[in-house]
Amino acid sequence: MLAGPLPGIYDPTGPGKLLFAFFAAMAETERENIRESTLEGLDTAARKGKHGGRPPVITDDMLHTVLRRRAGGESVEQIQPDLIIPTGKRKGQNPSVASIYRALAEHAKREAYPEAVEQAHADFAALQVGEVPGPRLTLPGRASL
Repeated sequence: MLAGPLPGIYDPTGPGKLLFAFFAAMAETERENIRESTLEGLDTAARKGKHGGRPPVITDDMLHTVLRRRAGGESVEQIQPDLIIPTGKRKGQNPSVASIYRALAEHAKREAYPEAVEQAHADFAALQVGEVPGPRLTLPGRASL
C-alpha cells in the first residue's frame, strides 16, 4: 500500500483486477444496504404518520386571507406584514413576499388543473392499497392529441 497505487485500481483489466472487482462489489453491497435501511426507515415513519420536510410557511388559512385581501385590491407587500408563521424555525415571524407569491402560484396551478390533482390523489391512494395504476392515455374531459 505504501509503495504507491495498487495495480488494477485504475485499470480494471490489469494484474490487480481481482482486487478491483472485490472492492467494487463491497462498495455496491454497502450502497445497497444503505438504500434498504433508508427505505425501511421512510416506510416505518410513513406508517406512524410522520413525513419529513419543513412545515409549510404559508398555511391554508394564510392563503385564504391573501386571496381575500388581494380580491379587495391590496398588494402582497401590504398584506405580508399582517401574516404570522405559526410553526417551525421562523415561528412568529412574517413570511417573505417570495413565499407568498410561490403559494399563490401553486394555488393557481391547482385551480387550473383540478382533475390532475384529483388523479394524483387517487393514484397515491391506489399505491397505498398495493394496486399499481395503469397508464392514462388521456385526461378526463380533454381530447387526445
